[in-house]
Amino acid sequence: MKTFCGRANPTTGALDWVEESEEYDYHQEIARSCYADMLHDHDRNLKYYQGIRAAVGRVKARGEKVIVLDIGTGTGLLSMMALTAGADFCFAVEVFKPMAEAAQSIVKKNGFSEKIKIINKHSTDVTVGPDGDMQMKANVLITELFDTELIGEGALPSYAHAHQNLVQEGCEAVPHRATVYAQLVESELLWSWAQLQPVEVEGTRLVPLPTGGPCAGAHAVCDIQLSQVPPHSFTPLGPLCTMFSVDFSKPVSSAFQSHSSQFVAQAGGRAQVVLSWWDLDMDPSGSIVCTMAPSWTYKQPKTAPWRDHWMQSVYFLPVESSVSDGEELRLTVCHDDYSLWYSLQSPSQQGSQSEAAPSRPCCTCQAHLVWNRPRFGELNDRQRTESYVSALRSVLREDSVCLGVSDGSLLPVFAHVLGAKKVYGLESSRMSEQVIEQVLEANSMKGAVELLEIRPEQLSSKDLGGEQ
Repeated sequence: MKTFCGRANPTTGALDWVEESEEYDYHQEIARSCYADMLHDHDRNLKYYQGIRAAVGRVKARGEKVIVLDIGTGTGLLSMMALTAGADFCFAVEVFKPMAEAAQSIVKKNGFSEKIKIINKHSTDVTVGPDGDMQMKANVLITELFDTELIGEGALPSYAHAHQNLVQEGCEAVPHRATVYAQLVESELLWSWAQLQPVEVEGTRLVPLPTGGPCAGAHAVCDIQLSQVPPHSFTPLGPLCTMFSVDFSKPVSSAFQSHSSQFVAQAGGRAQVVLSWWDLDMDPSGSIVCTMAPSWTYKQPKTAPWRDHWMQSVYFLPVESSVSDGEELRLTVCHDDYSLWYSLQSPSQQGSQSEAAPSRPCCTCQAHLVWNRPRFGELNDRQRTESYVSALRSVLREDSVCLGVSDGSLLPVFAHVLGAKKVYGLESSRMSEQVIEQVLEANSMKGAVELLEIRPEQLSSKDLGGEQ
């Protein structure tokens, strides 16, 4: 079945519909999958092999045959590592059909077809028994189900099902354990990606959106290369905290959980952002560690491995708050089976330890549904705003009629402040139109910009009241 895909025409800005082949979705999934980046991640591959070899050795030392379950096998690399390390047989599960077919071919070319069975299913659909996908339960569990947020690819439900149905009690797991770390910081740069800030235009201070209170913003993680964020662009307000660990060799729960870490503030400032990353202990002793820590945590930053398939996480607190040097604080992380969110409590808020866990942040201003984080960063970039205002000022006259063509843009608002006779703003999205209306209302400019919910190619002179 062929697929119709919308593409923006770079010349006209119009949305064109293009017919794609039935393989389009497969190709898009492969392009976004980061398989190449994972396969070229030498540090990841080496640590996995060391962990697998140690796990196979521990099972053999008990006098048992080594039966491996590899969930999310991808190209089959980890399964082949297990056979190379001495495993007796491996069940390799891969739900994505093109990759399962690729793994089948790769395994065959490397001479492992007789000892690796590729199962093209989601692991939760795999059956065990004489007539099942697996003839026996595994005693070594190998997985690579992690994303930048650790659990965003559904690792917890997959582990929970595997322990209940697919592996033996007391199995060896590679990785053995994951630990999540977090640090509270103040950062004008990072916070500018989260909330719209006041802006000065010709001596007029434009205030952010009115919401009846601060908007908690979008709860989704912001995954970036923290190695590219220079340490001078943020101020740590507390130590690096160990938030929680997950032991993959034991039954895992995918139910909602919250974990807290108490600490004393190391500096005063505005608590705004939580930086977070995780480590994988490939063995029970923690001697084989694959860390996602940014390069500036290393004694020799240049030795830090570079990887794009796993990065670091930035979480924005629902509201910024003042903290004092030496103040006792409690940082709380909550997670369901797919995502994490953070909150900060001071002693005056801590009261009872049995208090309700912080709720998931939810946008109340609509702006987080219209603008992505880079867009917030653009709108809060003072130098960028000054450049646009300067350009507008150079062409505007008292009789100027302005037409703004850009969804969710503040330029029409700036044009009004600069004294344009009449300002129109095209908003093809009703939601972005409502956001600009809120900005105008918050600054007592309601009606100052006539917003037109229409696409540029549909505009006529009638929409502009005969004006040019």
